[in-house]
Amino acid sequence: MRRGLLVVISGPSGVGKDTVIHRLLELDPNLTYSVSGTTRKPRPGEKPDENYTFLTPREFDDLVARGAFLEHATYNGNLYGTFRDRVERTRDAGRDIVLKIDVQGAEQVRRLMPDAILIFVVAPSDEELRHRQEGRGSESVQDLASRRQIAEREMTFVSHYDHVVTNDDVERAAREILGLIQRARERQT
Repeated sequence: MRRGLLVVISGPSGVGKDTVIHRLLELDPNLTYSVSGTTRKPRPGEKPDENYTFLTPREFDDLVARGAFLEHATYNGNLYGTFRDRVERTRDAGRDIVLKIDVQGAEQVRRLMPDAILIFVVAPSDEELRHRQEGRGSESVQDLASRRQIAEREMTFVSHYDHVVTNDDVERAAREILGLIQRARERQT
């Protein structure tokens, strides 16, 4: 049995990563989504252990101390981490797994798992990204300003990724990512 692929998807806040990943999972039922842990409070409509595993800072720190995370990082004042056991179990079962993580986490994964496929999702323009961020309406003005600064910094990491996909159309972007995954599967056989 082949070992499952590890697909890392990153990009600035508001670029549409969740929407693209949701469509990607609809297009290919052989893909599994890795639910990350976070100390961030749930947004309206988010479900525990479906969108994120919501943790207290103490719970998060305990998991870090036990080595439970493949990667972990601080983003906009909150902690995020990928559960190592969830990723390993999925890959060992021959299933491909998609991680949605920031550039800090992607750098950690690149060092630990050089076979990972790193994909950076961008908006068609800076103006469009700002429009999407404001349209979400889920962050305060202060959080929005902070996320914009983080996005500018994250864009400097684009060259660290194997592929860059423009989310100008969700269907097109999801199919482009699926094509990258299918080519990686073909190289495994």
